[in-house]
Parts: sequence; C-alpha cells; structure tokens
Amino acid sequence: MIKLYGIPNCDTVKRARTWLDTQQLGYQFHDFKKQGVPEAALDHWLAGPGWEALVNRRGTTWRQLEAAEREGVVDAASARAALIAHPSLIKRPVVEWQDGAITVGFDEQAWRNRAAAG
Repeated sequence: MIKLYGIPNCDTVKRARTWLDTQQLGYQFHDFKKQGVPEAALDHWLAGPGWEALVNRRGTTWRQLEAAEREGVVDAASARAALIAHPSLIKRPVVEWQDGAITVGFDEQAWRNRAAAG
C-alpha cells in the first residue's frame, strides 16, 4: 500500500490526496501533527531523496526559526534533528510507493507516469 506522510491542512497534501482518490489508488495517510515523524522512516528518507529534498526552506516554519538554527542545518544529521523537532519543516507530502520508491512533494505529471508504470 502507498504511504503518504504530511499534514492534513497542507494545500499540497490536499491536492495529492485528491489526486490519489481520483486515480482510485489506495493509500495510508500518516499525519505528522497527530502521529509525529516516524524516525525509522525519516532515516530511510534521508538515505533516499536526501536531506536537501526534505527540508522545506520556503515555508513559514523555516522562516520562523532562529537564524542560528537555520544556519545549523548543514548535513543529514543536523537536518534530522531539525525535522524531528519541527515536523512542519518536512517538505510535503512524502510518499513511500508500493515499489519502495520515495518521492517528496506533489508533481502530478510524475505521479501520473508512476501510476501508469504500475
């Protein structure tokens, strides 16, 4: 089953969930706000797409961090600590596809290609 991680009120997560529903693709939703960040999954994401893809530097949460904390996110270990402390820093949605691939963010065309490939 597809696992979609995010925050339910995030517009991008809403679009992603609507797209999955429209395509009739079953998925399990993991709410960072209610369930937290699963550390084992985060480690897997850091090894896959990487910390640069996961840290949302455009969001409000990033801008609200103290400058020293922002400047301290320089590698996977420092990003991991920041993402656990501030789950809203994670670029959303993070999707673990049935084939084990991991994507970050919602790109409708890429998702359409992925769904067509099986």
